[in-house]
Amino acid sequence: MTRKTLKVALLQETDRGSRDANLDAIETGLREAAGAGAQLVLLQELHNGPYFCQRESVEVFDQAETIPGPGTARIGKLAQELQLVVVASLFEKRAAGLYHNTAVVFDRSAEIAGKYRKMHIPDDPAFYEKFYFTPGDLGFEPIDTSVGRLGVLVCWDQWYPEAARLMALAGAELLLYPTAIGWDPTDDQPEKDRQRDAWITVQRGHAVANGLPLLACNRTGFEAAPDDVGAGIQFWGNSFVAGPQGEFLAQAGTDRRELLLADIDLERSEHVRRIWPFLRDRRIDAYADLLKRFRD
Repeated sequence: MTRKTLKVALLQETDRGSRDANLDAIETGLREAAGAGAQLVLLQELHNGPYFCQRESVEVFDQAETIPGPGTARIGKLAQELQLVVVASLFEKRAAGLYHNTAVVFDRSAEIAGKYRKMHIPDDPAFYEKFYFTPGDLGFEPIDTSVGRLGVLVCWDQWYPEAARLMALAGAELLLYPTAIGWDPTDDQPEKDRQRDAWITVQRGHAVANGLPLLACNRTGFEAAPDDVGAGIQFWGNSFVAGPQGEFLAQAGTDRRELLLADIDLERSEHVRRIWPFLRDRRIDAYADLLKRFRD
């Protein structure tokens, strides 16, 4: 049997200080990825600027953009020129007072193939996303592309096995997570290690539980808190690609810009699901309590 191999690229980047500089860096990365033979490129969460959710500020809403809009036009043009499937991540202005954290997929075309609006929205110190983002309303629907059905989720969705499972049940062939996660610089090193290891482990678990390859692209570098309202965030990078048994296919470093490349055997999921038939053995007749917030 001929194996079907997909070469993927993850563009782990730092904030370059301006929207144009970030888009220039993305263009450079996409050209590098295409030159290396990649067919699918995953970008990090909210890649057009700094991670602005460290504080609550109404002026930040001015950074949001419509979809389609200028940001999607530039990335879409590159996807078409370079014949790439690209998963981008934008601060979407849907209407006045209505904003989303939205992933956008281009399929070797300037036209948008599909989008996903982040469903789980955090509200933690330095991650005040509930102030900015309305929870998504597009559901957990894979996006069909020329390289397969993409189950695109975003950052905080990474902690929820339900999200990955619903994408798998809807026929996703790959799970993809654009991400912006990092350390509080005041935490000690053991706590930092626990947080990063938990982030990696839970996603590898999603790959295993669903028998699917998984791509997680994180940003890297230190971003100071605006107006010195906090300690800032040290984004921990460590973007990675895992196979359907959770095995690492590629992993980036912690503190530098990196174009991470990996080859994915798309036929392995079928093999893994035959020996580990988790979908077959699910007790769907006994899961009604999952629809409750908590069992009192």
